[in-house]
Amino acid sequence: MTATTERRQDAQDAPAGLFTPLRVGSVNLPNRLAVAPMTRVSATADGLATAQMAGYYEAFARGGFGLVITEGIYTDKAHAQGYLFQPGLADDAQRDAWRPVVDRVHAQGGRIFAQLMHAGALSQGNPHRPGTKGPSAVLPAGQQMTFYRGQGPYRMPHAMNLDDIGEVVEGFAQAARRAQEAGFDGVEIHGANGYLLDQFLTRHTNRRKDGYGGSLENRLRLTVDVIQAARQSTSGTFVVGVRTSQGKVNDFTHKWEGGLDDAARIFGALGAAPIDYVHTTEFEAWRPAFGDSGPSLAALARRHVQVPVLANGSLHDPRQAEGLLARQEADFVSLGRGALTHADWPARLRAGAPHEAFDRGLLAPIADLDNAVRHRAADALGARRVERAAAGHA
Repeated sequence: MTATTERRQDAQDAPAGLFTPLRVGSVNLPNRLAVAPMTRVSATADGLATAQMAGYYEAFARGGFGLVITEGIYTDKAHAQGYLFQPGLADDAQRDAWRPVVDRVHAQGGRIFAQLMHAGALSQGNPHRPGTKGPSAVLPAGQQMTFYRGQGPYRMPHAMNLDDIGEVVEGFAQAARRAQEAGFDGVEIHGANGYLLDQFLTRHTNRRKDGYGGSLENRLRLTVDVIQAARQSTSGTFVVGVRTSQGKVNDFTHKWEGGLDDAARIFGALGAAPIDYVHTTEFEAWRPAFGDSGPSLAALARRHVQVPVLANGSLHDPRQAEGLLARQEADFVSLGRGALTHADWPARLRAGAPHEAFDRGLLAPIADLDNAVRHRAADALGARRVERAAAGHA
């Protein structure tokens, strides 16, 4: 019996709490709280992580999160980069720039995974190559995201040939290797939210007639190839996970066309791949994945895989996060907006301190760290002015 199977049986015997330790692959986490990957477009123009980013990630570990997952990191200098000022793991200089980030998270007792991402047809800021590439020449829905410095509709992508696909797989493999060399505890393969691997999975954006198109299994093939390549390029103890979703950044309400059957086949294929966890994301993680009733996406994943399931989606409400674990729909949870609001969200929960509502000003007009610093400074200045005015009328 494997350690993963033993852990799953223990979890089924007694529901876990948010502060119960968890083993994911070879990594021991002190609790069930993770920071979700969030694009912050705050690297240097050539994709190097900065001291400001190190402080940003360190704060989450200091605040009590057992696991920190980075923003999406581009994997090659071809067509992977999605946004200007996005960090990369596409060369050794980028690898070395991540080392201080990793070291500072570890110094606070946290663990950190690198999320590896290829934007594909949704790339809106890539200085390395002109144009975009995807599974097929299909214009993406929606508009580029202005808070990531995009403007107007997406560009028509060129359809990838087999050499392009090989370049994608090799890019993920080498980025995973560099992540391990930089000291990361694992990687998360970004197969969600409409980026390249999800574009291959989705029938509308994948109209290929070869072994990467057509059947659901063929459309999942690139994701499985990437997982296997990441596993083969790293040591056996290095964690490899995968993130999946239905909705996309440019098609928020998308659902898998085959419903429960597609979910069983997708999670079955992912569960058969050499992964250590599955990360599901929905807008509200506890809602039914399909229709008005039935299991959530996280619960469906947990039904079909034998590795831990990480759930994401509006779980900054502690009652929803705790409920998901109590119902055994997931093994651990990740927070996005809650973590941005309070880097010490776990410590606040332990202390019974209040959690404030998310302030969208932290992400506007640009969702970078400089904007967040300016916005918080302006809020603090405004609060002091109100206090002084009130004192003057006392």
